Amino acid sequence: MAKSWVNSAEVLGADLHLELSGAGSRRAALTRVLRDAIRGGRLAPGSRLPPYRSLAADLGIARNTVADAYAELVAEGWLAARQGSGTRVARRTDSAGPAGPSGPAGSTGSAGSAASTPARPVPLPPPARRPPHDLVQGNPDPSAFPRSAWLASARRALSSAPHDAFGPGDPHGRPELREALAEYLARVRGVRTDPARIVVCSGAAHGLRLLSGVLGRRWAVEAYGLPFHRGLLTSAGVTTVPLAVDAHGADVSALRREHAVLLTPAHQFPTGGPLGPGRRAAVVEWARTTGALVVEDDYDGEFRYDRRPVGAVQSLAPEAVALLGSVSKSLSPTLRLGWMVLPERLVAPVVAAKGEREQWSSATEQLTLADFIASGSYDRHVRRMRQRYRRRRDRLTQALAERAPGVRVSGIAAGLHAVLELPPGTERSVVKAAAWQGLAVEGLGEYRHPECAKERDGLVVGYATPPDHGYPDALDTLCRALPPG
Repeated sequence: MAKSWVNSAEVLGADLHLELSGAGSRRAALTRVLRDAIRGGRLAPGSRLPPYRSLAADLGIARNTVADAYAELVAEGWLAARQGSGTRVARRTDSAGPAGPSGPAGSTGSAGSAASTPARPVPLPPPARRPPHDLVQGNPDPSAFPRSAWLASARRALSSAPHDAFGPGDPHGRPELREALAEYLARVRGVRTDPARIVVCSGAAHGLRLLSGVLGRRWAVEAYGLPFHRGLLTSAGVTTVPLAVDAHGADVSALRREHAVLLTPAHQFPTGGPLGPGRRAAVVEWARTTGALVVEDDYDGEFRYDRRPVGAVQSLAPEAVALLGSVSKSLSPTLRLGWMVLPERLVAPVVAAKGEREQWSSATEQLTLADFIASGSYDRHVRRMRQRYRRRRDRLTQALAERAPGVRVSGIAAGLHAVLELPPGTERSVVKAAAWQGLAVEGLGEYRHPECAKERDGLVVGYATPPDHGYPDALDTLCRALPPG
């Protein structure tokens, strides 16, 4: 009967799954399975093996049996033993591996030789090469993450966390975070809500997935927007109807019998500009009249530079608007923390769509964010980043004015990106020229709804991502790629 791994954990040990089976002695069986594990790549070169005593206890065999098996494999070249560092899988530079009793030297035929030759581990594909300069929109400067303040909040949150925080998660989200968000959003974005109507999610995309399963299958969207969001809705069976966009945001007068409309009213993404007051009132009236829902993506409402903040549309009609927000732009997309401020009628269906337990957002990170907000650290970080990004935006506009005066810049009063208007027919060639010079940047056409005709050429330039020391070179490369004049 096979003996299998139980728990080979000692202070200096490691867990190792082995099954001893077949005819012969225990030492021969152990030698065979270890050799096979190394041949097949399951035990990689440099892997540390458990000490004799712990592996012997796990397998129910004598300690000397393990020692003898290790010694045999060391002699064959499969293992290496060094005083003070234990026994490890030997590092080999030859492709065939050592020739032991079961190796090629012991084979008598071509089939046996092929079967016993140690398999070469399949190399992992190399990571995609990143261009030297990155001006793709969507990410904050990762070097600016407030590590010390976040760590302090994590320590406080864990020290004071109730016991139930370490049990099955509530799909509503931690009450501490929902309370902190209700206060913060009311103070900063003018949102009218209470913690019971906030549902924590892993970001705006997660919120859209949940809402797409609760609402009807026909949504209106802005003619320019994130293709990822459109693709997400399409994959959920939603038909998206584009709304024209101008300097005042989406033309909501074209709304008819759609079940929902997805808007970025604080700062139309990516063309810039807030949704005008008349259109805000009109879309709210449309939702009330038809029973539809306004889905407000508040993706960068904190970053305002040249004008007073624009309040959330949700404040006009809390029962007709669902507001989506996250910390992806303000802190980091890796945190996977977001929220939905929902009309009361949608809370239960959305929570049901999430499932009986929280599967998406870590309770400890929710508690940390709650402390980060309540302690004022989030406000301080946003103000600091607002100043940094304003300086970057100003450097961008100055560089363009000096080196590409024919390029018009728009959408710069807020957010983390700008739109550069290009001469007709030049968008693709400029993106290609930038790529040849090591700059990642996207054309405006990447964000256009597939049913909309091309209206203009442009670049969407994200100025938040590069580190401070790399930003000047990124701007220099951008200007070299732009058309002269």
